[in-house]
Amino acid sequence: MGGSAPRRDHQLPVETTSFVDRRGELAAGRELLTRTRLVTLTGPGGVGKTRLAARIAAAVRRTFPDGVRYVHLSGLDDPELVPLAAADALDLHDHSARPPLQALVERVRDRRLLLLIDNCEHLLPACAELAAALLHGTTGVRILATSRHRLGLTEEHLLDVRPLPVPDPDGDLSAAEGYPALALFADRAAAVVPGFRLTAANRAAVARLCRRLDGLPLAIELAAVRMRVLDVDQLLDRLDDRYRLLTGGSPAALPRHQTLRAAVDWSHELCTERERLVWARLSVLAGSFDLETAEAVCAGGEGLAEAGPLRPEGVVGAGRVGWEGVAGADGVGWEGVAGADRAGWAGVAGADGAGWEGVTGADRAGWAGMAGADGAGWEGVTGAGRAGWAGVAGADGAGREGVAGADRPGWEGVTAADRAGGNEAARGVRTGGEVTAGVLPAGGASRPGESRGESSLLADRVGRGVPPRERGRAWGLVGEAGGLGAEPAVGSRGGAPGGVEGAAPLEDGTGRGGGGEKPPAPTTPRIHPHDVLDAIVGLVDKSVLCRESAPDTTRYRLLDTLRHYGLERLRRLPGEEPAARRRQRDWMLHRAATCESTWFGPGQRQIVARLRADQDNLRAALDFSLTTPGEHLPGLRLAGTLWFYWHACGAPREGRHWLDRALAANPEPTRERARGLWIAGLLAAATHDLTAGLARARDAHALARVLDDEAEAAHAEYAIGVITLFLDDLPTALKHFEASVARGPVPGQHLSLHGLDQVELACALGFLGEADRAVEVCERARQMCERHGEEWVHSYVLRMLALAHTVQRDWRRAEHHARQALRLKLAVHDVLGIALTLDLLAGVATQTGAHERAAVLLGTADRTWSAIDRDRWGSAALNAARHDTETRARAALDGPAFRRAYERGTALGLTESVDYAINTATSTTVTTAPRTANGRPGSPRPTTGVHLTRRETEVAELVAQGLANQQIADRLVIARRTAEGHVERILGKLGFSNRSQIAAWVAAQR
Repeated sequence: MGGSAPRRDHQLPVETTSFVDRRGELAAGRELLTRTRLVTLTGPGGVGKTRLAARIAAAVRRTFPDGVRYVHLSGLDDPELVPLAAADALDLHDHSARPPLQALVERVRDRRLLLLIDNCEHLLPACAELAAALLHGTTGVRILATSRHRLGLTEEHLLDVRPLPVPDPDGDLSAAEGYPALALFADRAAAVVPGFRLTAANRAAVARLCRRLDGLPLAIELAAVRMRVLDVDQLLDRLDDRYRLLTGGSPAALPRHQTLRAAVDWSHELCTERERLVWARLSVLAGSFDLETAEAVCAGGEGLAEAGPLRPEGVVGAGRVGWEGVAGADGVGWEGVAGADRAGWAGVAGADGAGWEGVTGADRAGWAGMAGADGAGWEGVTGAGRAGWAGVAGADGAGREGVAGADRPGWEGVTAADRAGGNEAARGVRTGGEVTAGVLPAGGASRPGESRGESSLLADRVGRGVPPRERGRAWGLVGEAGGLGAEPAVGSRGGAPGGVEGAAPLEDGTGRGGGGEKPPAPTTPRIHPHDVLDAIVGLVDKSVLCRESAPDTTRYRLLDTLRHYGLERLRRLPGEEPAARRRQRDWMLHRAATCESTWFGPGQRQIVARLRADQDNLRAALDFSLTTPGEHLPGLRLAGTLWFYWHACGAPREGRHWLDRALAANPEPTRERARGLWIAGLLAAATHDLTAGLARARDAHALARVLDDEAEAAHAEYAIGVITLFLDDLPTALKHFEASVARGPVPGQHLSLHGLDQVELACALGFLGEADRAVEVCERARQMCERHGEEWVHSYVLRMLALAHTVQRDWRRAEHHARQALRLKLAVHDVLGIALTLDLLAGVATQTGAHERAAVLLGTADRTWSAIDRDRWGSAALNAARHDTETRARAALDGPAFRRAYERGTALGLTESVDYAINTATSTTVTTAPRTANGRPGSPRPTTGVHLTRRETEVAELVAQGLANQQIADRLVIARRTAEGHVERILGKLGFSNRSQIAAWVAAQR
């Protein structure tokens, strides 16, 4: 039994700050949408494309009867999910077997709507394919897109979004308030400095500042935040200084894309170290997040506030050391020393293995091992299998002959001169033992009894063991993550240990001295959970993070430009990005597991809302796991843990997408694979791929038996049974579920699936005519659901009770239980369950003689099914029941009356449909105008119990004044089709056939 979750708000984004007028672009956008079906707003990052697009969409909303929907792609990286994201925004719940894009086009073929697709640039081919399919497959869908690049379709019209115009700072500024850039700065500055406004004294400075920032809105907003501590002139001076650094002295030479970069750099530098690190780590979150998520992703680990260029003078920290100290080598990329994707020199503090803390004798086997502490010989340098000195051999093929070939080579492997590239090798070193004598110091001179410093070790590798060609190659790697050309780490005194205890001292400028002090510990402390909150407060205060209000919590979001900036910073810290993504994945797995364990209980609405809000982050966690070596199994575990989300919350296509990928990446026979197989089978069946689904479920059952996992075997049995039921093999399905229910739940089996076993047993019994037994099974299941406060399974139990009572022809009880089911289904937004129950209630209405109500309910059911599968999965039983209801209603009503009632139902939204079905009694119908002896409508009399909405009342009044539909549309500033829809709904509600009757009715009401 699938369904759907509450949609995230796919209406237009809510504006949290004022919008600076862009009259020209707004007018151009509106005009383009009147004559073309695809308009793309293009421009650089930070120029305001999203805000402008939202304003354009809001301005034309009333011309689209089916509304405006917003597709946000910033947090999406998988092109295959683009059609699913669009369907999600359109509130479609496709369960057909058609390809997603084809099904999407089919669902909106007859709609008139505007689709705003935001942030297309990183998914251009998929977005172009989506746009082309909608343009060619529909007539009423228009598309407004934002992207840094055009989609490339012939139907596309471009609207270039330029930076805000700025007046000449040395010109006439008497009308400066009329310039949007200055108005934007003044508005944002007033938010942090109450009372700030443009004056004759500050206009020129503000204009000069905005011109320096090229009129880019995001850059202006970031600069305005600094007004809390600086005045405009100070702000301008500091910004000029930063630009001179970037351009070698001339701010005028700065390209526009670097203007924004400089503004963001400056904001970054003005953050505290903790804020910088939190900003970087938060960048792995693709969507909005709550405080708990931020704490889980950002807390823990050691890290540097900056990962920047490692300059030669920063290697030792105390004084400058020349690269010539490395045995005269041309140089070596420090990150190459690690020989692994973690623990490069620039990021030793943030690595999850041997970090700098090991230098001072920490519990890890790092540099402390060089001093022979705790009996550690040179082999201890490897840092317990992580990238210590032993990893030198693995760096880009350089100096490999100088180290033993074991996968964890300790320095004891350096035992022969011929392995050291002709160098006099360490003598007297025994495998697994301690360093004795004869180890070469820096520069190659032997100092008996003295252990070597890092320069001498690199000398073996670089100065003698690596040809110049290879040395150049090593240098070429620098800069990716903290090599040459990057800034030194803030607060850091160097990237390599200058004077390790017990090592030969290194001297300034030679690589041979340095005083023998211990290397400095990193200045950035470990991030604790309470530090994260402080950092978030600071980042919100600096306009780096946006605060978003949600129903039950507060969430935060990084603007897309700032998120990519943070991610770039994070990638400069070797090992930090995978560590942060791993923490994010583990937190998503923890959250999913918590939600699953409490799913069969009273908090389902909150669980669904939370997972919907976390959708982008769940996708990011799954993608990281399935694209990163060594992380595939946790990815399968996460996809499997979310079974209830995919199945109960209306996401079978996306769930199947992730599970198919995860299963392909994890062929090993594990419990996770057994779970993944039966879920994939269930979701395949939900999209009407019954054969593939049954095969998957059977494979799951067989694997669970091999693993002796009773719980997963029971889950797989449910999937096998429900697919058998879908295949209309009722006797087999009955035997299957009779056995499952008689056995009862096994240890570890989820109660939701045990409850569904009972639902499917009742379903089979009902279809086979054993209504009494079906009612008995449902009553037991209902008691279990009520004890736990559960709603989703409970709603299906109530629907099965209603179905059983229809078999018994007890229409009153059938309707009562069906209405109860609808209430619960609306609460958890189970769209599929709502469609099934509306069909059932329509059938009950015809049986009780409420034929007009039946026609309305048929319209609501067909409208709901249109978002799922117009053919009702091709089910013979469902389609036969619908046909029978329509035949009975048409026979009782004349053609126009049936059509009006049916169209009234199709005009209702989901909530209105449920409200009508629940609150409109079967035995009452709308009072209509009396009919004369010849059957024609007579004069209407005042009716009771008819409720017109406020807008419908306005339309009725205008009809009574004799206005035509176009005149009504003009008067109310709505589309003509919208006015026509209101008139039709009024006629349907009142049971009238013409406008004169509406006029008479209005007069009677007065």
